[in-house]
Amino acid sequence: MAIEGIGARALRKEDKRFITGKGRYTDDMVLPGMGHAAFVRSPHAHAKVTGLDASAALAMPGVDAVLTGDQLVGDGIGNLICGWMIHSKDGTPMKMGGWRALEPEVVRHVGQAVAVVVADTAAQARDAADAVVVDYEELPAVVDPVAALAPGAPQVHPEAEGNLIYDWEIGDGAAVDAAFAGAAHVTKMEIRNNRLVPNPMEPRAALASYDDAEEHHTLYTTSQNPHVARLVLSAFYNVAPEHKLRVIAPDVGGGFGSKIYIYPEEMVCLWASKRVGRPVKWVSDRTEAFLTDAHGRDHVSEAELALDADNRIVGLRVNTVANLGAYMSLFSSAVPTYLYATLLSGQYNIPAIHANVKTVYTNTTAVDAYRGAGRPEATYLLERIMETAAREVGLSPADFRRKNFVREFPHQTPVIMCYDAGDYDVTLDAALSAADYAGFAARKAEAASRGKLRGIGLSCYIEACGIAPSAAVGSLGAGVGLWESAEVRVNPVGTVEVLTGSHSHGQGHETTFAQLICERFGLDSDAVSIVHGDTDKVQFGMGTYGSRSGAVGMSAIVKALDKVEDKAKKIAAHLMEASEGDIQIEGGELKVAGTDKKLSFTEVALAAYTAHNLPEGMEPGLKEGAFYDPSNFTFPAGTYVCEVEVDPETGKTEIVSFVAADDFGKVINPMIVEGQVHGGLVQGIGQALLENAAYDESGQLLTASYMDYTMPRADDVPSFSLSTHETLCPGNPLGMKGCGEAGAIGSPPAVINAITDAIGSNDLTMPATPEKVWQLCRSQEKQAAE
Repeated sequence: MAIEGIGARALRKEDKRFITGKGRYTDDMVLPGMGHAAFVRSPHAHAKVTGLDASAALAMPGVDAVLTGDQLVGDGIGNLICGWMIHSKDGTPMKMGGWRALEPEVVRHVGQAVAVVVADTAAQARDAADAVVVDYEELPAVVDPVAALAPGAPQVHPEAEGNLIYDWEIGDGAAVDAAFAGAAHVTKMEIRNNRLVPNPMEPRAALASYDDAEEHHTLYTTSQNPHVARLVLSAFYNVAPEHKLRVIAPDVGGGFGSKIYIYPEEMVCLWASKRVGRPVKWVSDRTEAFLTDAHGRDHVSEAELALDADNRIVGLRVNTVANLGAYMSLFSSAVPTYLYATLLSGQYNIPAIHANVKTVYTNTTAVDAYRGAGRPEATYLLERIMETAAREVGLSPADFRRKNFVREFPHQTPVIMCYDAGDYDVTLDAALSAADYAGFAARKAEAASRGKLRGIGLSCYIEACGIAPSAAVGSLGAGVGLWESAEVRVNPVGTVEVLTGSHSHGQGHETTFAQLICERFGLDSDAVSIVHGDTDKVQFGMGTYGSRSGAVGMSAIVKALDKVEDKAKKIAAHLMEASEGDIQIEGGELKVAGTDKKLSFTEVALAAYTAHNLPEGMEPGLKEGAFYDPSNFTFPAGTYVCEVEVDPETGKTEIVSFVAADDFGKVINPMIVEGQVHGGLVQGIGQALLENAAYDESGQLLTASYMDYTMPRADDVPSFSLSTHETLCPGNPLGMKGCGEAGAIGSPPAVINAITDAIGSNDLTMPATPEKVWQLCRSQEKQAAE
């Protein structure tokens, strides 16, 4: 392969094994004597467990054991926890209800596990699970977050009176009240952000084994952060001591946030493998995934935007009720607080903001971070009310946004965040030009001549990535630091191994991380390997989420590379009897500037390990490690323009054009970045048009399969027009900002703004199904006739 450094459109190294079927996923792992697990799950959203009879199951062929919640509790296995403490505005801590991996007393959502069967085959385990008889006393359920707060609503947890987990606020309420009192115009909206199911391509899976001789556990699992998994499993869940637990996350087929957390199934497999004396594997089927993978979004908000006489924003007031489901997942408390409300300033200079957030329990699957995690919810709310306000005051939505842009940096928002760098006019101009915004009126008229309704919508998003520094997030309640680690090992023959605490589950780290080394040392990419996902091989790291692998993970690699380069130059200078300051690295060689003296990188590496002629006092070897803790979040931003055509006779919406202009800071591999944006856009469009996790009043999930939960397909989206515009981030050595979540953050409001522009009604909620759009078209026609 060629020497492909920063900026090269290098093909993904990892794709060779993926597209030839050579990937190694958790379900591909087979251990001697392995048994299979199947879970007995509640058919009720809320019920007391009054009895459990496993006798018929235990008599079935191949069945090894039926294990229950009483046994799990008796063995001292701890409850699942939420790792981010939030306090209500009165100072009281959040109300965390008990969550056992197998529930022996009260189930709180459909699909909650009450027992597990271990058998010789997966089919035998599933058949036996069906034969376990569980007696339930059904209880009233509540699924709507607003209804959960109403007096007399069914109580989900005794610890949380009225189902309220916390009542939290941010910003200056008095300043906002004063701004609204003097406002020339106020726009008000009720905005709902629909519940989503993550649906990564690979369902969750776990394979656990226990070595009795070594008293050592091994867990293969579909994790985005194996070291954090090991920490939580050992320190909080008492499954195994940390030094006696190895967690391996091999190839992982997508995560989107849903594989950050520790779920009951991983805990149970580890516990069961020791208890039954054999390795235990569990692989989720798709219905189990719908019922038990952490869902995303599910906010109900009231928003008010105040403008002065010059149509400049003077204040924003937001009241949100966020549904966290039946239990608090690992980082669920942070999503509707510090990952949501702190981004409500968007790209705009808003002098006064106040947000109040109430989180509630309901009898639904737990809700946690899903691609974007709070940032999509904030962007959707802000960009919907920005578009609406522009229409109400008669301004072009583009001009209204431009009038209110932040233009001086650093910019301190009223809601904690300090934006370090950006140029929002550049991405707005690029998007408007690529979308031919000025020519829209002619296209709208042409569509009308064919009986179609044409609309155009904007979205100017900003997100906070990196989720750091550690001291800052610690002061806000985070239970862990959010730095990253790296180790760079140069082998004696000059090949390089990079051990990273980040984890790749589709992002292309094996390619982009290698490009850093190629850039620095002029090596062929075949000489570089990236190692991740194994707690026995890699130093402690924090994993991948929040678009942090570049800005944080790669920055740790850069710090380690700095140390390797410094040592290599010292060795080369010593061997060539030159000044260290004269040593240059170019094309895989270390050269003395202004001379023909040079050594290959391999020669310097070999010299480091033979140690025959090193500078006095230098240790042998060429291996360095580093930890990197950012000084601030990073702030990717951009403008998206969506153009749609609606058929008023059917309500069908066609996206005829979608333009994305993004500022991700330094781009390492443009091709991979484009792939990340494509995927995010499709997920965001899916939310806007198609996806919705719907429950009936009794708590049954009505959309628990692809027959009912509509995923976006290729013919639902157009070819995207993409561009990137580089404003370097001053807070990390590469100037990177992050790109993995942008598409999912900025696209939903652009789509809904376009549809509401087309149909002339603003009462549209996501997903904008043909039925909803058709009903609004009929309503508009009726109003016009009157």
